[in-house]
Amino acid sequence: MKPALYRQATVTELRAKILFKGIIPVLYFRLLLGGVLLVLTAASASAETVYVDDVLYAPIRSGEGTQYRILHSGVRSGTALELIERSESGYSRVRTPDGIEGWMVSRYLTDTPIARQRLESATRQLAQAKETVSGLRSQVAELTEERNTLRSSEANLEARAGRLSEELREIKAVAADALNLKRRNEELNNENQKLRNDLEVLTAEKERLEANKESDFMLIGAGLVLLGIILALVVPALKPTRKTDNWA
Repeated sequence: MKPALYRQATVTELRAKILFKGIIPVLYFRLLLGGVLLVLTAASASAETVYVDDVLYAPIRSGEGTQYRILHSGVRSGTALELIERSESGYSRVRTPDGIEGWMVSRYLTDTPIARQRLESATRQLAQAKETVSGLRSQVAELTEERNTLRSSEANLEARAGRLSEELREIKAVAADALNLKRRNEELNNENQKLRNDLEVLTAEKERLEANKESDFMLIGAGLVLLGIILALVVPALKPTRKTDNWA
């Protein structure tokens, strides 16, 4: 029975040892991985971003090689140079705006402006374009305002034209009435003239009748006077005369 117990204890110990040996490397690996990640995280957190400067100063030498004397300590990149000669040695003969003539490495030279100058040119063009757009927007705003003003003026003119048309119709109606009134006035004038003529005729007839009446009165008066005279003469003659009584 003891050997069996001893063998069982030995197997158990072996299993524990194997398990312990398997766990230890895993723990070490995890700790190591965590440390590396921590270091990387700290490094990435403290890292700064830098850029390569695009400003280059290229020297000008008296000959085709670095052994020749430097005539100009460094021409700034982007400077316009006059190309005099291009050599197969990798150097080109140039002249600066100051009149310095010498040799420069050909790879520093290009036929087009550098990116910084192109960017500055593009920035200036963009600024000019923005100014142009701003000016165009101002012109568009002015044209829009002028268009609105013209529309308002057009509406006012249309309204005025409508009023003038109405006034013209009224004037035409009044003119037509004036013509009618003129014709009516002429008719009334003719009727008035006719009435005046009739009045003159009646007046003349009245005067004639009055004259005839006066003549009749005068004749009647003369007749009455004559009758009175006759009566005055006849009546006394008709009275009986008183005879004288001779026997008395």
